[in-house]
Amino acid sequence: MEERGLVVSAPGKVILHGEHAVVHGKAALAVALGLRTFLCLRPGGEGRLRVRLPGVGVLRSWERPGLSALRERLGADFDEFKPPSAELLEALKEFAGIPAEASAPDSLAILAFLYMCLAISAKYGDVPSVDIVVWSELPTGAGLGSSAAYAVCLAAALLHACGAISCPLKDGEITARWTEEEMTLINSWAFQGERVIHGNPSGVDNAVGTWGGALRYQSGKIKALKRVPTLRILLTNTKVPRSTKVLVAGVKEKILKFPAIMNPVLDSIDAISQECQSVLEAMPANPSPEHYPVLEELFDINQHHLNVIGVSHPSLDRLCRVTASHGLHSKLTGAGGGGCGITLLRPDTTPQAVEAAKRDLCACGFECWETDIGAPGVTLHSSSSLKAQVLHELSES
Repeated sequence: MEERGLVVSAPGKVILHGEHAVVHGKAALAVALGLRTFLCLRPGGEGRLRVRLPGVGVLRSWERPGLSALRERLGADFDEFKPPSAELLEALKEFAGIPAEASAPDSLAILAFLYMCLAISAKYGDVPSVDIVVWSELPTGAGLGSSAAYAVCLAAALLHACGAISCPLKDGEITARWTEEEMTLINSWAFQGERVIHGNPSGVDNAVGTWGGALRYQSGKIKALKRVPTLRILLTNTKVPRSTKVLVAGVKEKILKFPAIMNPVLDSIDAISQECQSVLEAMPANPSPEHYPVLEELFDINQHHLNVIGVSHPSLDRLCRVTASHGLHSKLTGAGGGGCGITLLRPDTTPQAVEAAKRDLCACGFECWETDIGAPGVTLHSSSSLKAQVLHELSES
């Protein structure tokens, strides 16, 4: 491993269309977000493994012999294709001093780190002696794939540290991507990390974090869209907490109560996803401005449908009204009931219009980012490709 260390990043994700309908067998489009998680891996000293997560206030280190002994004791339980057993996770919690019922982001991040470190090294070599720092532009718990971006970065860094994948960054290059085969390996281990954190994830978030761009998800099958454009958006977090489980149950209840009314709505949401996919796949070859009114109208129609199935919220309605007053089109993304919304920005949307919309959204108490969707997946960086803030956050304290 290079003495200068290694910097890896992976994107978050948003659902463009198909949220909730996907639970009932319809298609959903998930796209990679311009906001990313960054990981810096450096050679460790004195036979120790150290992890620092400044965003959630974690600084932990372990002696390699202790980790190796734990790995040997649990070795039979590590398998990259099977979910981690409850017994294995309990043993890791006990080792790390994490309470049995802990569900806070810092506890789950440590648990996923320990599991992935021991499991990957069990298959590919010794427990590495490394220092790892992870910092993210993504808010946690907002449905933006922050845990998957973390798991993808960890998988790439640990697989590299154990010699299972190459370092594709050549001298003079500022970024590089791994081969398809290596990314498949990264994705499979990131999915294991997601299983530690979420129990039974769909696999969409880690796939978006690995491959980037846009993916179609339907009935458990994940398919990458052909070349897709990068689109500018505003991402707004209403900061209104919500329970995905409660919202999903509410939709199911409505479908059972009014099947003749609700099923056509789900079919229409499915048709929106199909139409949006066709537009996105046509745009790179024919980047006509005529595509944007279609995408905007699909946003509007889908947001109305999501209101009909009962998953919007006064905060999201306000977000849509505020952006509409600036001639912009928005919809909720993810579970709804609060959480986040996305606003499409045309190529000719002026900086002044964007700033005015952001100012009004922030005046509502919302948090707002100007970013893009269709971003690249897991990427290796030279330091010259990183923004000053990222370099600062990853530097050793």
